[in-house]
Amino acid sequence: MSVIIAPSILAADFGNLQRDCEMVNNSKSDWFHLDIMDGVFVPNISYGMPIINKINEVATKTLDVHLMIIDPERYIETFKNVGADILTVHYEACTHLHKTIQSIKSNGMKAGIALNPHTSVDLLKDVLNDLDLVLVMSVNPGFGGQSFIENTYEKVRNLRILREKSGSDFIIEIDGGVNITNAPKLIEAGADALVAGSFVFKSDNPTQTIEDLKNC
Repeated sequence: MSVIIAPSILAADFGNLQRDCEMVNNSKSDWFHLDIMDGVFVPNISYGMPIINKINEVATKTLDVHLMIIDPERYIETFKNVGADILTVHYEACTHLHKTIQSIKSNGMKAGIALNPHTSVDLLKDVLNDLDLVLVMSVNPGFGGQSFIENTYEKVRNLRILREKSGSDFIIEIDGGVNITNAPKLIEAGADALVAGSFVFKSDNPTQTIEDLKNC
């Protein structure tokens, strides 16, 4: 199976959001990746429900929603109502991780857990079989355009080994600094899905850039 490509809408031109969403629809990408930031869990604020609603009206592909917020369990039903297909919360933001995962699933979405660069994949051992996706942050969360953290390759390899040992089938997704140089190495290490923001939307030909990533 070819790698899943999920352009991050945070890097789109919000003055031409419908145009950029239609570009994603017509490209070889698989998902829309939506980064939600609250200015508390991370030092930045992104966009809220009205924007997600508008994206959902235009999008013809999976909405992969990544919550970088505190108390994510308070908003699970809300994100279901605005169109999320996959809802990923941060390990570091959840006091009752298993309960949050179950709540996401009971609301009809796939459940993902994101890990900050300093967070070990071993901390997920007790919930691996409950997960549909694990998102490995390859930059510090909060801002686009950061440099890729090289230790990510080893982290992905370790997560792949954990998946094999546990008999799980969750998707391994990478978010942050993904480009045409590191994408093949990430796939070789075990990544199934790649989030790309600035690398896609700031390129001369975003559609071709997506196709190039897809063909890695």
